[in-house]
Amino acid sequence: MNEQDWLADRFETHRPHLRSVAYRMLGSLSEAEDAVQESWLRLSRSDTSGVENLAGWLTTVVGRVCLDMLRSRTSRREDPVGAHMPDPIFGEVDADGPEQQVMLANSVGLAMLVVLDTLEPAERLAFVLHDMFAMPFADIGAAIGRSPEAARQLASRARRRVQGVPAAPDADLPRQREVVDAFFAAAHRGDFEALVAVLAPDVELRTDARAMPAGTARHVVGAAAVAGQALTFSRFGMNLGEVRQIVVNGGPAMVAVQNGRPQIVMAFTVAEGRISAIAIYADAARLATLDLGLDR
Repeated sequence: MNEQDWLADRFETHRPHLRSVAYRMLGSLSEAEDAVQESWLRLSRSDTSGVENLAGWLTTVVGRVCLDMLRSRTSRREDPVGAHMPDPIFGEVDADGPEQQVMLANSVGLAMLVVLDTLEPAERLAFVLHDMFAMPFADIGAAIGRSPEAARQLASRARRRVQGVPAAPDADLPRQREVVDAFFAAAHRGDFEALVAVLAPDVELRTDARAMPAGTARHVVGAAAVAGQALTFSRFGMNLGEVRQIVVNGGPAMVAVQNGRPQIVMAFTVAEGRISAIAIYADAARLATLDLGLDR
């Protein structure tokens, strides 16, 4: 085995970790894959004879790549609201495939990814690398071209903004599904009070749909507003086709399928027994690019 083949083999052992870092940084599966591929290109062009910790070296590299991508994204914020809703990681309710289980284990809640997207790029990098992957501040500082103390301050600032927003999802997935089922039952009955009862006071609903029914919005905050939007959707009586329960980023979700194609995905964050966030994916072009595992 030559040196390049040896490097490629070592890189593949670290790929799942690097994808996890990049996904948390970018919230996009395709961009995360691009960042990981770029880290390979940089590795293949580098002299690594003096690298003692290849995993740390690669994490630093993929962090820098993601930082550049986030800064580029920030410079073109004229993109429409909802364009940066995080990509979901899908799983069947009882999926036991090793690859799917690894993906789900490496996922992070959609609501947390939405909050991370509000951070400045350097804050996000410092928070993700330190609080989620336990990287030392000295290495984080080197990745962003700042001192370890500056990196510590960035992570602390990000932590204050992230803390408690959103509340940690409940651990019991079957119980979460009961709450979601109650939400759909109330919407079907047109029961506004019952809808409000299963929603957290500060619940947020987001959707990436380009065209919305009259009287609805792409970002709604508050139990009464979200309940009203749910009733509006229900009144339209859309034929959703076959509805399947799935797992999205470790939480309860549903996908409506017609002729083998996904029409809409609704993912829920349930915390303290109530729904604290709803993410609706209805943009056909985007759904077509995502692996929903429908053929598994």
